[in-house]
Amino acid sequence: MPPIDNPWITVLLIFVINIFYVSFLTMRMILTLKGYRYLAAFVSVLEVLIYIVGLGMVMNGLDKIENIIAYALGFGAGIIVGMKIEEMIALGYIVINVTTAEYDKEIPKTLRDLGYGVTHYAANGRDGDRLVMQILTPRRFELKLMETVKQLDPKAFIIAYEPKNIHGGFWVKGVRSKKLRAYDTDEI
Repeated sequence: MPPIDNPWITVLLIFVINIFYVSFLTMRMILTLKGYRYLAAFVSVLEVLIYIVGLGMVMNGLDKIENIIAYALGFGAGIIVGMKIEEMIALGYIVINVTTAEYDKEIPKTLRDLGYGVTHYAANGRDGDRLVMQILTPRRFELKLMETVKQLDPKAFIIAYEPKNIHGGFWVKGVRSKKLRAYDTDEI
């Protein structure tokens, strides 16, 4: 890459290139952790190409502190951008465990009617009988599901976690094919 005469354009380019580099790095790590190995490998190729260009620009002007600062700031900004991209893509699934004192069989039915896969069972807590529900949803619907549960029972105890592997049952077929809806108090 030929040298750029304007030092501020160089600083800006280093900053922007590093945002792209670290965003790809963040996405590659997330894709790798979630088991998307081929997509992660493709992203890593782009990541390295961008990295070489950006690092080359910094190494060519190592005596200029503004280049080093732009590289560091771009790295930090790239982490934020990469995390925002991952939040928007929301790969994978989330399991929401709900424990409610409202021992009402209508809550699981309502959630099923909205398209969620719900397994429910009776449990005993310190203060008596409880209804426990295990609900699987794509990650992009996590907040919608949590709000729906809070509308159905504002005092519900909710825990969310990402499952590593899923096999069989309604969850795999049903959750992928249904359009999930939010609970509307006017529906019922």
